[in-house]
Amino acid sequence: MTPPQSAAIVARSPARLTAGIFDVDGVLLASPHERAWREALTGYADPARFSTAMYQAEVAGKPRQDGARAALEALGVAHADRRAEAYATAKQARLEELIHAGAVSAFPDALRFVEALAERGFAMAVASSSKNANAMMRPIRLPSGASLLDLFAANLCGRDLKHGKPDPEIFLLAAGALHTAPEECFVAEDATAGVEAASAGRMRALGVARLGDAKPLEAATRST
Repeated sequence: MTPPQSAAIVARSPARLTAGIFDVDGVLLASPHERAWREALTGYADPARFSTAMYQAEVAGKPRQDGARAALEALGVAHADRRAEAYATAKQARLEELIHAGAVSAFPDALRFVEALAERGFAMAVASSSKNANAMMRPIRLPSGASLLDLFAANLCGRDLKHGKPDPEIFLLAAGALHTAPEECFVAEDATAGVEAASAGRMRALGVARLGDAKPLEAATRST
């Protein structure tokens, strides 16, 4: 899987920032999540209807069950609530196959960015709703040879939460784990739900627009 060469960045003007919180899929890694969601649709709806725009708007950044239900509802699938669990299970099975096949790569610009922040003494946390995030990050090495996971002082990936994004719960927990006030944190996110969550948590939202979607990410920073 070949990641894009660069990413447009949308950010609010920061005040005093001392810590960074990072989503994983679409920010640090190019993962096969979208592909798995699409291919698992067979038997529910035409997979070709599941566009990148739909993935970003309805699924990205949300807990698995919420994303499954939102996707089925967006596609007009009958009884989406009852069928979401089976769809989510099929997606997970396909995702694990793709991860095992090596369909994960890191964005070089993201690796350079987190390594530069570490050198400058920024506290950092990784906070993805995906329970697959750690398995995808574990083999990734930085240009220095260090492990990507080793750079993060706190790891909230896959945590069972009361509320998924756009609720800020996961990011507030990450700020607490870093012993940093939310106002002193920025959150790097590629999904509008994640940007909304950062803003709701009184954090600076850094929207990573790898898909030419800077406008909806910027709009999300202003929606709360």
